[in-house]
Amino acid sequence: MGPIPSTLGNLSALTYISIRSNKLTGSIPPLQGLSSISFLQLADNNLTGRIPSWLGNLSSLTVIDFRKNGLVGNIPESLGDLKLLKALSLSFNKLVGSVPNSLGNLHALTEFYIDNNELEGSIAPSLFNISSLEIFNIQFNHLNGSFPLDLGSRLPNLELFLVNGNRFHGDIPPALCNTSSIQMIQMQTNFLSGKIPHCFGLRQKNLSVFGLGQNQLEATNGAEWSFLSTLTNCSHLKLIDLGENKLQGELPDLIGNLSSNLFFLNVQINNITGKIPESIGNLIGLNVLGMDINLFEGNIPSSIGNLKKLNALSISNNNLSGSIPVTFGNLSALSRLGLDGNSLSGGIPSSLSRCPLQDLNLSHNRLTGPIPKELFLVSTLSNSLILDHNLLTGPLPSEVGNLRNVAGLDFSSNNISGEIPPSIGNCQSLQHLSISGNFLQGVIPSSLGQLNGLLELDLSHNNLSGRIPNFLGNMRGLTNLNLSFNNFEGEVPKDGIFLNVTAISILGNNGLCGGISQLNLPLCSSHPSNTHSQKKTMVISIVAGVLFLTSVVVLFAIIHWRSKTRREEKHESLLTEQHMRVSYAELVNATNDFSSENLVGVGSFGSVYKGRMTNHDQQLVIAVKVFNLQTRGALKSFDAECETLRYVRHRNLLKVLTVCSSTDFRGDDFKALIYEFLPNGNLHEWLHLHPEMEGEKKVLDLVQRISIAIDVASAIDYLHHHNPFPIIHCDLKPTNVLLDNNMVAQVGDFGLARFLHEDSSDILEQSTGWAAMRGTIGYAAPEYGQGNNASIQGDVYSFGILLLEMFTGKRPTDSEVTEGCNLHKYVEMALQDQAINVIDQHLLSVTEDDEGRTRGNQQTIREKRIACIVSALEIGISCSKDLPADRMQIRDALKELLVAREKLIRGS
Repeated sequence: MGPIPSTLGNLSALTYISIRSNKLTGSIPPLQGLSSISFLQLADNNLTGRIPSWLGNLSSLTVIDFRKNGLVGNIPESLGDLKLLKALSLSFNKLVGSVPNSLGNLHALTEFYIDNNELEGSIAPSLFNISSLEIFNIQFNHLNGSFPLDLGSRLPNLELFLVNGNRFHGDIPPALCNTSSIQMIQMQTNFLSGKIPHCFGLRQKNLSVFGLGQNQLEATNGAEWSFLSTLTNCSHLKLIDLGENKLQGELPDLIGNLSSNLFFLNVQINNITGKIPESIGNLIGLNVLGMDINLFEGNIPSSIGNLKKLNALSISNNNLSGSIPVTFGNLSALSRLGLDGNSLSGGIPSSLSRCPLQDLNLSHNRLTGPIPKELFLVSTLSNSLILDHNLLTGPLPSEVGNLRNVAGLDFSSNNISGEIPPSIGNCQSLQHLSISGNFLQGVIPSSLGQLNGLLELDLSHNNLSGRIPNFLGNMRGLTNLNLSFNNFEGEVPKDGIFLNVTAISILGNNGLCGGISQLNLPLCSSHPSNTHSQKKTMVISIVAGVLFLTSVVVLFAIIHWRSKTRREEKHESLLTEQHMRVSYAELVNATNDFSSENLVGVGSFGSVYKGRMTNHDQQLVIAVKVFNLQTRGALKSFDAECETLRYVRHRNLLKVLTVCSSTDFRGDDFKALIYEFLPNGNLHEWLHLHPEMEGEKKVLDLVQRISIAIDVASAIDYLHHHNPFPIIHCDLKPTNVLLDNNMVAQVGDFGLARFLHEDSSDILEQSTGWAAMRGTIGYAAPEYGQGNNASIQGDVYSFGILLLEMFTGKRPTDSEVTEGCNLHKYVEMALQDQAINVIDQHLLSVTEDDEGRTRGNQQTIREKRIACIVSALEIGISCSKDLPADRMQIRDALKELLVAREKLIRGS
């Protein structure tokens, strides 16, 4: 919008200015003439420069709101002259220096926000004398010092005390208990020490958030844990965070007397001993329970099975023993379970299959028996199933192939026998597979070659035999391959990953030969003698009998050895391992306050920003989709994306890193989804804008386009046919197809998605207008315009239009297309005898590589390209017919596109 006009300062009678969220730039203009101004709001803009000191002369001011700008420099001392000021918000800027002592003169102040800046130094004691203060928000700065012990007596009206993310030290002021109106206490991530006062809850009936995590607080005995007793009086309590302190002693049984509304309880990373109280099962409102990395011992309470709302449970890295409670099968909302790093014994209860698990980690225990087949029928498992370092026996069930959505499987360091089940090739989303350190035999099944997304494969330390299959060299995504210490023989492949000696390990396979020279293997004999083969067969027959007799002895020896050893490293908590936690403040910092420079797209329900942040010392480039909750249907769209992403995982679907459902500094609801940022943008840009790289415009070639079409078809086929309930995307179009570093397509934006079993007549949907939304003009199926329900045939129609656009270069809304017809009819008529006229001409040009490869046979290449494009257009026509019953099935379209690509590549 540009800068604020300086002439605004001439309106001396003006009393109220609110210019919020208008992309204002420049510095704050001279407004000294506004002697009557009482309300000045310039929030959510791009203002820069310093806060002017002349503000202190506008004595009528009651509200100053400059939050979410780019203001720099110090907070002016002159602001302390505004005797009528009730609210001061300078949050989310780049302010430095200390907090002025003069602000202690603001005796009418009720709301004080200076959070999310770079302020340092201690807080002036005079600020704690403003008895009218209700909101004190100084979180996420570099402030230090200690709090006055009588703080609560000085601030009797305090409702929000937010000081987390600073460098404060010393004790928690016991007098804070005197603030009877307090609702939120957030003091996490400081250097506070000493005991937790045992008076919270005596007067604080409205306390809902009690956050003291990541400090140095102590408790060693029952008396010092008594603060929990008074907290039981807080019936509105929703969050208790005591994680990452120095708490010791036993967790008192009275913890079960806390509010049934408690949503979040975290005591992880302390030194708590003793048993987990059975009374924990009384906290029926719990959604998250974190108790990992402590010294808990004894059995896991079966009463945890009463927590029907529990979504995430982590008790990993303790000294727990006994069996996993069968009652865990009652946890009908449990999606993440971490029990790794204990001494649990017995079998894995099959009742876990009743939980909607996405992550299950039972590694580094002493679990025995076979892996229950029922565990492989949990269709929601999408992140990982980790069972390594146990004493599990028996074969891998063939039912493993039902885990079509899982990304990681780890069965390593157990006593698993038998062969690798061929059905594992059905795990199409698998990225990490480890079955090392077992007693597997037989050959590597050819079905493993179907795992196109596989990144890591570890089959080491088994009894596998046969040749190393060539298809492993054709798996483009594979980055780590360990086949060491097996009985493989024959020639090592020379393709793909086998060209990178640092990416493979084949040690301990004495029958191997050939391969690249860096492997230093003997050359393979081109004519192996029959005599040698016969001798080898005889030796195998003799040795087999001996191995059979000795294997039992070896097996028991290994079991005995493993039962005496424990791992030395501790894995991270399940609560933090798979999904990072991201706060609103972190997203603000990551996106530079959601600046326009980081804006990469605007949609119907919000905006997408590029950002950078650190997670576990790793720099991440992220895309943040922020929902505009003021837009009708936006909240429903957010819910739809979250609900859909709970169930889907596929290499051609955009992977969500995490979600942020919180409040901003004003207390307004804030909803955002965080994805990995894909640098190659979306398909629309490549089809119509042709991004410039290395000084020249880039165009998608034919192989790239048909590969992208296959990727999109694979994603839609997965959504329609490989979930408990078919999922309908409802908004398939080029802007929702994103491209990664390798130009692999990933379908995103599930804001209009639906499960097929949903009732579209839902009153809430109709009231928000969301139910009527069925995609974008040009791509939405014609029956949607008549009010018909969403269907998988509607997605197929959108895919058909997408195909036509990809190979003609024409948008469905282009004027030459829409003159009397639509894109479907436009292409259908041309295919009769003028196909060449509608084909995107970029696809017919012969590159320099083609010229060198074909040596003058350019006409043949051109004809094969036209044939491939016509096939793709015909598929598009079949998918985009007017009547849903006449449309091609998506799986058939996928098969035909694969055939077309194969012909194109083979013919080139």
